[in-house]
Amino acid sequence: MDFNMKKLASDAGIFFTRAVQFTEEKFGQAEKTELDAHFENLLTRADSTRNWTEKILRQTEVLLQPNPSARVEEFLYEKLDRKVPSRVTNGELLAQYMAEAASELGPTTPYGKTLIKVAEAEKRLGGAERDFIHTASINFLTPLRNFLEGDWKTISKERRLLQNRRLDLDACKARLKKAKAAEAKATTVPDFQETRPRNYILSASASALWNDEVDKAEQELRVAQTEFDRQAEVTRLLLEGISSTHVNHLRCLHEFIESQTTYYAQCYRHMLDLQKQLGRFPGTFVGTTEPASPPLSSTSPTTSAATMPVVPSVAGLVPPGEAALCLEEVAPPASGTRKARVLYDYEAADSSELALLADELITVYSLPGMDPDWLIGERGNKKGKVPVTYLELLS
Repeated sequence: MDFNMKKLASDAGIFFTRAVQFTEEKFGQAEKTELDAHFENLLTRADSTRNWTEKILRQTEVLLQPNPSARVEEFLYEKLDRKVPSRVTNGELLAQYMAEAASELGPTTPYGKTLIKVAEAEKRLGGAERDFIHTASINFLTPLRNFLEGDWKTISKERRLLQNRRLDLDACKARLKKAKAAEAKATTVPDFQETRPRNYILSASASALWNDEVDKAEQELRVAQTEFDRQAEVTRLLLEGISSTHVNHLRCLHEFIESQTTYYAQCYRHMLDLQKQLGRFPGTFVGTTEPASPPLSSTSPTTSAATMPVVPSVAGLVPPGEAALCLEEVAPPASGTRKARVLYDYEAADSSELALLADELITVYSLPGMDPDWLIGERGNKKGKVPVTYLELLS
């Protein structure tokens, strides 16, 4: 019990000394040992790394799971070290509703058949989203979280220890400075005419005491300086390890982008397949004559290619079979033909359409009664319908 009380008293004394030193530094009444510029740069870079890693981690979590309640639930499961239950994605839930609607409204009707096709596509999109979230969580979020909960906590602990060592060192410097000032004052020779003989003895005794105090302060300063230098070296090595952290995070970022690219490529492929199925599906809704996509503008190719257009589901007012027979017999009008540059690759859905390759030039024109979202395209001796949204009209 006595040992614990002595240790507690010693710790309280050290804490009080550090508090006094810290307060005096804040008020400019005490000198502070400054770290070198390289060390300060390492500290700044470490703080920036921690700050931006936290922001990237939180925003990536929002990207993968926009529902804040679901994120809180996953966080609690993780802290309780329990497996997070499987969650249905929005796409899969939409697919379920569409399938149930088709079953109730009539799976043999045009609307019901289309609902079933779209439900299958949405289910595949939901599965792709689930795979993307799982891959991104393992390859990207987990390494960032491990840095914040592991390496950064170690760095913070060593930095706090370094701060305490610096306060001890500066307190020892201040104590030595005061002891030397008192020693110099005590060794001052008094005036023989005005000083009593007894004061010579007191002055000599005080001088000896201050000599011992100076020796003790110097010894404590040497010990404090050694501990400070050792702790500064440990902290410096940890801070220099931030470079390795950047390399690791860079690799994780590449893996995240790769998984995101795979996810969007799968989504595009699923929607393209759905689009072709709906274009060939009998009984597809024809709709009004208003264009389904934004009007064509004279923007640059780069601007036009920024948004991938959606090909209209109806090739024209003429059935595909009849159009395939009539197109070869149709002559282009004497006036009204234009040159067009193809913006994207396009795979023909049937023999009445013309397959396109990006950046090629073709001749296009319109026929009376055609859907405004489609034109007749010619390339050499080949002719067929082409979607307007895949073209940039030149002249």
